[in-house]
Amino acid sequence: MQFRYGINDRPGWGAMLLYGLQWLMICIPVVLTSTFVAPEGQTLFFTQKLFAIMGVTMIVNSLYGHRLPLVAGPAAVLLMGVLAAASQGCGSETIYPSMIVGGAMVALIAATGLMKKVQRVFTPRIVVAIVVLISFTMAKPIVGMIFSDSSNQLTALLFALFAIFAMAVANNLLRGVWKSMVVIVAMIAGSLIYYALTSFPKQFVTDTQPSQLFVSEFNFDAGVVIAFVFCYIALLINQIGSVQSLGGFVGADYMESRQQRGMIVQGVMNMVSGAMGVVGPVDYSLSPGVVASTSCASRYTVIPAAVAMIILAAFPDAVSVLLTIPQPVMGVVLLYLMATQVAAGLDMMHTTSAVVNFKDGLVLSIPIMFTIIISFAPQSAMQSVPALLRPIVSNGFVMGIIIILLLEHLFLKEKK
Repeated sequence: MQFRYGINDRPGWGAMLLYGLQWLMICIPVVLTSTFVAPEGQTLFFTQKLFAIMGVTMIVNSLYGHRLPLVAGPAAVLLMGVLAAASQGCGSETIYPSMIVGGAMVALIAATGLMKKVQRVFTPRIVVAIVVLISFTMAKPIVGMIFSDSSNQLTALLFALFAIFAMAVANNLLRGVWKSMVVIVAMIAGSLIYYALTSFPKQFVTDTQPSQLFVSEFNFDAGVVIAFVFCYIALLINQIGSVQSLGGFVGADYMESRQQRGMIVQGVMNMVSGAMGVVGPVDYSLSPGVVASTSCASRYTVIPAAVAMIILAAFPDAVSVLLTIPQPVMGVVLLYLMATQVAAGLDMMHTTSAVVNFKDGLVLSIPIMFTIIISFAPQSAMQSVPALLRPIVSNGFVMGIIIILLLEHLFLKEKK
């Protein structure tokens, strides 16, 4: 495909700002749909830190890391890790130090060239399972967001049904850059419609609890650290897929070194995120669609969006306005994004022939079903698990990965 601007081309200032605005419209909902894991009473400052971290990550990666036009956002797999650990009573002083360990592991694997050896364990079937498991594990928090307004639950249900169909139809009908705008338009229009059906907010979001820039107390729990190690393995796979898909699409050279540098940047920025008490970044795989629709592959066009995110982080009033988007709307948008994740997994299953018979399907279906069971298991059942193993067993995503690894490489291993 011929591009108006190549990877290393620098558009004029006018074009640069226009492309940057398009990237910004994609970045904002990616951040906002991750704020449900913020500590109670600290949502505003948590969101400010997220915007700053993602903006810095995009600048460093576009200039010195993989040097590709990729959008960075809070990793969904880490959101699940935070939720699972928090459900077992773990606080920020236990959760986020585990991210520092995970980020260090990612940077170390990339810097030492161990990624090739790690990749051998993850067959196409396991990669497909990981992509799909992320979405199924998010089902419980999505349900909680959609039905968060106890006085308008029927309205929320009907709104969710209407909105998800509208977003699917829009994604099918729209072309070019408008297709990538579906999520941000849904958030704006959905908020206006939902508030018209219920009632408009009387005040903006403010923090009610004292917050700080960095985590002040570190408590390393072996079970939580191990659980996050599995989450970071999935993050590695996600990162590889995002860089490879865009790099191949734009015909980038020196892909191995790009992959290595990008991975090191993500590892370091995840360590920084852990120290600051927010969810770490990963590159999102939606970038090829945006590049194709705009015919612009310039890595410099993401910089204005990244700078805007950092500036936005410095203005709490502006962030507070964005946070007035109602939880049911956030829930529906997250539902749509997770549906696209499942669709990507199914497409990958087809293109890689990951499932060609009943046994292959069983290798995928057993961990998926077990993940759902763990995600909705009663708290009393998890409390009966030994304390060291509880952060691992209570994390449906982690258990799903462990089960598919055992099935793929041990119990239902291919006979040669």
